[in-house]
Amino acid sequence: MNTQNTQIHISQWQRGFWLLAIANFLVAMSVYVLVPVLPLWLISGEGFSARDAGLAMGAFGVGMFALGGFCSYLVQRYRRNRICMDAIILMVVCIAFLYYFFRHEFGAVERWWIFAHRVLFGAVYGLAEMVLASTLVIDKCSSSMRTEANHSTAWFSRFAVALGPMVGLIVYQLTGSFWRVILVSDVCVIISLLLIRAVKFPFRAPEENTHVFSLDRFFLTQGTPLFINIFLIMLPVGMLFSLALPWIFYAMMMVGFVLALLSQRFVFQNAELKSEVVSGMIMIVAAMQMMHVYSLDKVIFVAPTMIGLAIGIIGSRFLLFFIKLSRHCQRGTSSSTFLLGWESAIAIGIGVGYFVFSGNADRLLVVAEIISVLAAAIYLGFTHRWFLNHKNR
Repeated sequence: MNTQNTQIHISQWQRGFWLLAIANFLVAMSVYVLVPVLPLWLISGEGFSARDAGLAMGAFGVGMFALGGFCSYLVQRYRRNRICMDAIILMVVCIAFLYYFFRHEFGAVERWWIFAHRVLFGAVYGLAEMVLASTLVIDKCSSSMRTEANHSTAWFSRFAVALGPMVGLIVYQLTGSFWRVILVSDVCVIISLLLIRAVKFPFRAPEENTHVFSLDRFFLTQGTPLFINIFLIMLPVGMLFSLALPWIFYAMMMVGFVLALLSQRFVFQNAELKSEVVSGMIMIVAAMQMMHVYSLDKVIFVAPTMIGLAIGIIGSRFLLFFIKLSRHCQRGTSSSTFLLGWESAIAIGIGVGYFVFSGNADRLLVVAEIISVLAAAIYLGFTHRWFLNHKNR
């Protein structure tokens, strides 16, 4: 059978790698704790319409592409850990500005500051993640374990997709204050900065004659079909996040992630290559159908668990697809491309959910199901066969 698995080596998990993996988790947490609460504050506290809140949330996904073209130049011209820390410092500043907006009244004209803020926040987050997950992590492991390193650190940031909104909602419900959620977000990113600072990186001489703008470490052009497919898979998941979901929904998603880790080791270890994506897409469509037919309280334990399990196994497999597709010295580029497809789809999906559906769960779920079925059809009809014909590893 055509299978591919990621082996786990205990020797990989030394101090520096642990610190970077936890830092990667906390950087993502700082973003996702704001996901369920920020739109509520914009709409109820600042008088934004649902469409404006959707634009603000979606702007983050667009911003993620803004600085990627300069990533290769920056990490080759300057100390790469310094670039990552500078980007994280800018994240701290962006989150702190939310507190300023929270404390000051502003009208219709000034709301463009929120849109600009979200684009900038997405840009510095994208740069920080590209350097951290695609460069620094690779620097701290041997060449034979780099696929394992990419796979493991991606799981740490994946956990934040569930834990971040859960923590954000719990803090907001317990305190009733948006600024305390901002504080949690800022604390997460500050701790990540300290963790990266504690890791020693060898000095690398700056490379000359580097292009200021390059697709290197940014976007793998030969992986465009994979990028489009993972974007379409994650877009409906982002749309779900625009609904008024309780914290238990995200807690059960985390349970699904744990089941995904176990299933990769015990269920899909020697399964046919397409089995994970096909199984995951079936679970996503089934979970959305359950949420559409039944009230959320009746499926609150089953549906989100299925979604977490599904996107967990699909995300892991697509990341490996990107890595297998890349050529020599393109591992960082492939990881960044997967990151962009995954993260931007969630952010833009949240924006679409608010902008188009304004909380109408029935219409949103119908469209989300259609997009999921389309994504599955594209994978089965084209992407899988295309990958087998073009992979390089």
